[in-house]
Amino acid sequence: MPSHAQIQDPTPEPLQREQDHLSSSRAALRAMRHDVEALDISDVTGNWVNAQILSRQIDDRIKALADLADTPLFFGRLDYLKAPGAELAEGAAGENFYIGRRHVHDAEGDPMVIDWRAPVSQPFYRASRAEPMDVRLRRRFGYTGGDLTAYEDEHLTDATETATTSRLLQAEIERPRVGPMRDIVATIQPEQDEIVRAGVTGTVCVQGAPGTGKTAVGLHRVAYLLYAHRERLARTGTLVIGPNASFLQYIEQVLPALGELQVKQATVDDLVAHVPVRGADSALTARIKGDARMAQVLRRAVRSGIRMPTEPVVVVRGSRRWRVPAYELEEIVRELAERDIRYGAAREALPQRIAHAVLVQMERSGEAPDDRVQDAVARNPAVKAAVKECWPQVDPAKTVLRLLSEPEFLAACAQDLLDDDEQKAVLWEKPARGLGSARWSAADAVLVDEAYDLVQRTSSLGHVVLDEAQDLSPMQYRAVGRRCTTGSATILGDLAQGTTPWATASWDEALRHLGKAEARIEELTRGFRVPREVIAYASRLLPSIAPGLAPATSVRESAGALEIRHVPTAELDAAVLGACAEALGYEGSIGLIAADARLDALAAALDAAGVPYLAPGQETSAQARLTLVPASLAKGLEYDYVVLDEPGAIVDGEPDERTGLRRLYVCLTRAVSGLAVLHTTDLPEPLRG
Repeated sequence: MPSHAQIQDPTPEPLQREQDHLSSSRAALRAMRHDVEALDISDVTGNWVNAQILSRQIDDRIKALADLADTPLFFGRLDYLKAPGAELAEGAAGENFYIGRRHVHDAEGDPMVIDWRAPVSQPFYRASRAEPMDVRLRRRFGYTGGDLTAYEDEHLTDATETATTSRLLQAEIERPRVGPMRDIVATIQPEQDEIVRAGVTGTVCVQGAPGTGKTAVGLHRVAYLLYAHRERLARTGTLVIGPNASFLQYIEQVLPALGELQVKQATVDDLVAHVPVRGADSALTARIKGDARMAQVLRRAVRSGIRMPTEPVVVVRGSRRWRVPAYELEEIVRELAERDIRYGAAREALPQRIAHAVLVQMERSGEAPDDRVQDAVARNPAVKAAVKECWPQVDPAKTVLRLLSEPEFLAACAQDLLDDDEQKAVLWEKPARGLGSARWSAADAVLVDEAYDLVQRTSSLGHVVLDEAQDLSPMQYRAVGRRCTTGSATILGDLAQGTTPWATASWDEALRHLGKAEARIEELTRGFRVPREVIAYASRLLPSIAPGLAPATSVRESAGALEIRHVPTAELDAAVLGACAEALGYEGSIGLIAADARLDALAAALDAAGVPYLAPGQETSAQARLTLVPASLAKGLEYDYVVLDEPGAIVDGEPDERTGLRRLYVCLTRAVSGLAVLHTTDLPEPLRG
């Protein structure tokens, strides 16, 4: 019997059968698409609006059924001992299923390819010799472009077969990257699959070392949830939140390749864009503005205008006058003020409460008022005047503007929360005259978003994926948490890659700020993409940047290339260009990563040498495979070969050494096949020797 990792030297007959099935499946997919394109909806919609909605749904369905020529329609096959869920009859053989990115059926409706998210597909990722899950044979397919060229069998119930690493699986994991991030449905590992298929009601936090596939796991979890709970999530919505626009460009094709077109993507800055961001804060100021204590400061600011009534309300209806005394009004206002209720909701409830007090008096006098009378009383000028006096309207942005501009107002709201130095750091040096002239910072925009939520509840989505979560401030976590208060979330990150001064110290703390303290925390430490030598070298930094984390391990058989080269200062640019030229001699993408301050000099050197290069997020091509990457934007990106310029400059470009070493750790772990580090100054101490 062939070993587990042996790629079949296929005779024409079995390979041809598989190739024929691929051709038939592609033809069936084209027929499915044609059937949708041929639908006539002219007589099935009652009005123009319904027609537009249905037409849009049909267009989305047509796009979802696109056959991508270079993407395998199926990547595996399962041969069951018996029909799934049935007892194995003596002498009976089970069914076999082709596992792919989407469901494909023939003209009779019989499945030709099973969606990887279907329950019957799960053993492709989970079955093992110890627990074969009724699978007799698992077959993996090898492709060149879109052509099926090889297959590899694993006989899970054959005790005589030796278990070794799958060469096709290894080759797919290590395949060079050109263009944006791709899906990993063919290579999902058991520990990843467990997270992908976790229930929709629970929040999962994934601590993932570099190369463990945490981003891909989060995206595939969205695709799985949309498959398993489509109606629910179609109603409530899903959202993927990334650290920056370059990162979102990098991952934007993963879900569409899986047939999911309706998932929105945004950064945290996009979520809180109530005001234009034109200013910047110092690290100290941004850290204080991002502190969770600011939530209480804002709550006090929003409610600072509430006043207890000193005069009664007199409502005139016809010939009758109804008087609500001041002490009774005070009880109503105080009760609303003490409740955990949004400011705006309480303001809407206050006139109804006052009206109810009037109706009680009417009933005592023998009248029988109904809801229409109560609504009329609530709209009475005297009641409206009392509400305006006791519970004035609040503009969230103006409230934050006042808080950051007026020392006395900030001092009153921050009493016992922020000390004098912290208050001074938060205040604007030059107070703005109005909303239009205010130079809002990114941290200010988060405060405005908090104020909006204090006034009116933020709408909640069904599921939110938050990637690179370790860099968020407590106030940013709260902003994300507001978007999934009634839904669930998938939180992805690596504490060792926290590169902001306010980076979270623990996932327990982050989850509390997010409002998901009950979330399950999973840790991924098995790296599949970063070479062993590279991850081992980068892990030298862990004791300094995240002493509580276990070093990542790499399961790759190929160790990967690692070169550390010291060059004279005057020769650095030329040496970097030489390293890039050497990397361009290999297949795949190349990332030239450097401190932000070094970017202009390197760009000029590349231009002078006539070497084309891209900005992060731009798609590589045969003509341009080199991307010039500022260290500040490297997080989450991945390149086959990385040339790292001057590590010391990357560390020095951050506000403190720990943040600088964390930034360097991120940059060191972007390589898939090889890493060349060039430096003129001394390497950071943990990397020496």
